[in-house]
Amino acid sequence: MNKQLTHIANQHPCFSAAASGKALMTHGRIHLPVSPVCNIRCRFCERSFNKTENRPGVTAGILKPEAAVSLVRGALKLCPEISVAGIAGPGDTLASPHALETFRRIHREFPRLIKCLSTNGLLLEKYAEDLFRAGVKTITVTVNAVDPVILDRICSRVILDGKVYEGTEGAAILIEAQERGIRKAAETGMLIKINIVLIPPINGGHIAEIAGRVKERGVALINIIPLIPQYEFAGFDAPDCIELSLARKDAEAFLPVFRHCRHCRADACGLLGKENLTSRLSGLLPEELRNGAYQEAEQTFSHG
Repeated sequence: MNKQLTHIANQHPCFSAAASGKALMTHGRIHLPVSPVCNIRCRFCERSFNKTENRPGVTAGILKPEAAVSLVRGALKLCPEISVAGIAGPGDTLASPHALETFRRIHREFPRLIKCLSTNGLLLEKYAEDLFRAGVKTITVTVNAVDPVILDRICSRVILDGKVYEGTEGAAILIEAQERGIRKAAETGMLIKINIVLIPPINGGHIAEIAGRVKERGVALINIIPLIPQYEFAGFDAPDCIELSLARKDAEAFLPVFRHCRHCRADACGLLGKENLTSRLSGLLPEELRNGAYQEAEQTFSHG
């Protein structure tokens, strides 16, 4: 990494592998849940609206882009330590135009905030330059396999240009798109982290191959996320400490491994591991935005 990206990483609690302890205590983040739809179907993904679960894919509601700036403004009043404005769903951030619009609005008022995006990577190549111009400097791509046969067991379908692809055909399309997108984003000047959901019976022996492949495309950091057994994988066991340690060791032979992931909600806010400020934010919205801050969930919260 160059000096600028290193500086950014050290202020980002989800990218600071070397200084993560300090970053967790001194740098906060706000996740803006503006992305309602997804263009792939993962067998472990179960998205939900609630105020209690602390995991990815969960939010209290889908925020409208025009309310995001006011929400960030309010969050900074509650938690001045916030250094990152991120979008991590609850759908895929690039499957709808809302994330890009939100980043443009936020970057105009808060140019010094780090803008961060999580995506499955299917459309990353297409939007990488637009994201960079909108101030996005850090991107996380979830890459669970680089072999279509393995990925087919994890991801059941891919929706691209209005067409549904299943089986190894869909898996291959996603893998190739991820590789092109990661390379494009890295060449554009963004810092790239990879999330791998560890599912020991399926991709537990595949971690080194994933890490080696993404390193060649320009990835700087890897995060191994233990499976949360749910949806089609509800009958699976979560990885134990030994399985997680071995997976991290395999990845670390190629790239630094981030070890402090907290399985954050799509609307998380504040310092990692401390009070979640989400429930207090809506009261800080201006009256004209408060009642119309959220999109219609029933019409938008879907896969494809």
